[in-house]
Amino acid sequence: MSMLAQWSIRNRCRFHCRRQLLRTFHSSSSRLTDSKVHPVKGSSENSPNTPVFDEKEGLGSLTRPLGVRERPTTVVKSTTQKLKDLMDTDVRMAQRRHLIKEASKGYFHDLNMTRKHGGKTWIAPKVLIREDKALYLPNISGKSLLDASVKNTTELCYGKVSVVAMLGTKISEHHAKAFTDLTNSRFTSNPHYQYIQINLQENMMKAFLVNLFLSQLRRVIPAEQHSNYLVSGQNMEYVREAIGMTNTKVGYVYLIDENLRIRWAGCADPKADEIRALENCTGVLLNRLGSQRTKAQSRASPKSVEEAQR
Repeated sequence: MSMLAQWSIRNRCRFHCRRQLLRTFHSSSSRLTDSKVHPVKGSSENSPNTPVFDEKEGLGSLTRPLGVRERPTTVVKSTTQKLKDLMDTDVRMAQRRHLIKEASKGYFHDLNMTRKHGGKTWIAPKVLIREDKALYLPNISGKSLLDASVKNTTELCYGKVSVVAMLGTKISEHHAKAFTDLTNSRFTSNPHYQYIQINLQENMMKAFLVNLFLSQLRRVIPAEQHSNYLVSGQNMEYVREAIGMTNTKVGYVYLIDENLRIRWAGCADPKADEIRALENCTGVLLNRLGSQRTKAQSRASPKSVEEAQR
């Protein structure tokens, strides 16, 4: 067989292979688009397809509760549970849908989004999200800035009213500071209140650099905040949409109640009304928690007196 004939056959084979691959990709994409939406287990029922704001009106108020449906836990999944999740059709379809959505975004997508409203995707609510509608903050673990011990939000936030700030860039630190300065100055002395900062670096190189300059970070962060300042490299890929944290360049602030539920949330550069809303909502939760603890103590005290008399 001549060289020309071989070259012709080889090119024809390549052409058919490419056409078959394109057909496969388009058919799988259409199935994902037309199929019924199944959220990832543990995610919000509206996520990731329901936006957190009204796109028709541009920048609007938060339209859905943020968080995951499953209560967070510190128990690590067994191999059997992981295999079960891998075999779950709904989970796999949701993951494929998420990957296709991410593949359609450019490398500078988050940076370009900051040109519109400064990266702000919703206006924080003026009141608390109802307790029966509120969802959970997923478990996030990281190393404490104080002694490099591993801590997680599930254990830190349980039983207290917590303001959690998600940081990733320098601008996000300014966003979180603007949101929380007023609230922290008012409630820092309250024993039921705490402020948690999470420096989230999912990129391995950025995480390495942050860990390399921890000593410099300790000098910048006030000493009283070191114990609740976590440096984390946890992968948040599949819960970002659920908690509304869709832009890695801006800061996010969440108000968490004593039962680990997200009762309020804000993002990017805050407005004056949002700063006051965080302060007021935090005060409401602290008053409720304080009254509950007082009632619990008053109920327990007569029993302890009777036992002492016996």
